[in-house]
Amino acid sequence: MFKFTALRTTRLPTAASLSARAFSSTARTSVARMSIVGRLAAPPEEVQAGGDRTIVRYALGTSYGTGDNKKTSWFKIASFTEGPQKDFLMSLPKGSLLLVDADARMDSYTDAEGNKRTSLNLIQRRLDIISKPKPTEVHEGDEEGLVRDPADL
Repeated sequence: MFKFTALRTTRLPTAASLSARAFSSTARTSVARMSIVGRLAAPPEEVQAGGDRTIVRYALGTSYGTGDNKKTSWFKIASFTEGPQKDFLMSLPKGSLLLVDADARMDSYTDAEGNKRTSLNLIQRRLDIISKPKPTEVHEGDEEGLVRDPADL
């Protein structure tokens, strides 16, 4: 009934064309990114970053495990958005389910006791709201398996 015919209309790429980047003549740089789907631990807060610049900071909780082994990972995220985007981010309520794409960077520092520490810094690149909590979902207790108070971060 139907006859499938495959026509080869494109050339095979050469080694030179595979190594070249289509959109730029510069070399590829290293990239570290994370995508996180999680619940907003608390409403975002605006903090002073020096001078007249401000940063919006918030934490996302992601749950893993089952039953009594359920645990939560908390991720602190910084956003440099301004204007209406910043206002929208600041208006998100605790418990909102978000998808955040962020640049990831590991920083080393020495704490007050002289111990070397390493921290993961996440800078928001993109934010998608998957769902906002219904008024009945927001309560003081466990939020969809989030088992630790974000104030302890």
